[in-house]
Amino acid sequence: MANKKILVVDDEKKIVDIVKGYLTKDGYRVIAAYDGQEALNAARSQSPDLIILDLMLPEVSGWDVCRILRAETRVPIIMLTARDEDTDKIVGLELGADDYVVKPFNPKELMARMRAVLRRAEVAGEKKGRIEVGELAIDLERREVRRSGRSVELTPTEFELLAALVESPGRVYSRLQLLERVQGSAYEGYERTIDSHIKNLRKKVEVAPEQPVYIVTVWGIGYKLAGDINA
Repeated sequence: MANKKILVVDDEKKIVDIVKGYLTKDGYRVIAAYDGQEALNAARSQSPDLIILDLMLPEVSGWDVCRILRAETRVPIIMLTARDEDTDKIVGLELGADDYVVKPFNPKELMARMRAVLRRAEVAGEKKGRIEVGELAIDLERREVRRSGRSVELTPTEFELLAALVESPGRVYSRLQLLERVQGSAYEGYERTIDSHIKNLRKKVEVAPEQPVYIVTVWGIGYKLAGDINA
């Protein structure tokens, strides 16, 4: 994955320099931005492969940067949040971020999570075949999803999550199993992030997200894909 282009966004130069040092050492190309508007400009002009995004930014907040970019691109986004609060994590994930790391963070953990996000984005693009379930058509090779013929835009994490479910229809996955599948590793305490990704996914693929017919909750265990599959 070396030579990938990473946009690092934080208003604290010290943090940007630390992250940049680790990334450069591993062969990544780094773009730095120190406020939200600069981040938007860099993302649009430089087309990074991944964005590490602080939420507390001047000019334009990290929340708004995430929301705006998610409407424009599928680029993977890892949030940096200064508070270890579930509401921060859930809101960020619902805006379309792929993962989050809480400050103060271990740079090695950030690197590991970044590699996992990049890896699952690549894997999502490598899957082959076309699968249909009800009104959904999932093209694993082209990484395209359609509902009733209309294109559905998914983040890399959402697509990988859907791909995991459609590969084994009817199988019940625990949150930890899904986390391991889409992320490549399961960090204790992070399994509830799956709920936010499932919520986002349902908004995009279900006709009535509050009454899902495809991605069904199995209470006390996790989730499964329901419906007849045509491959």
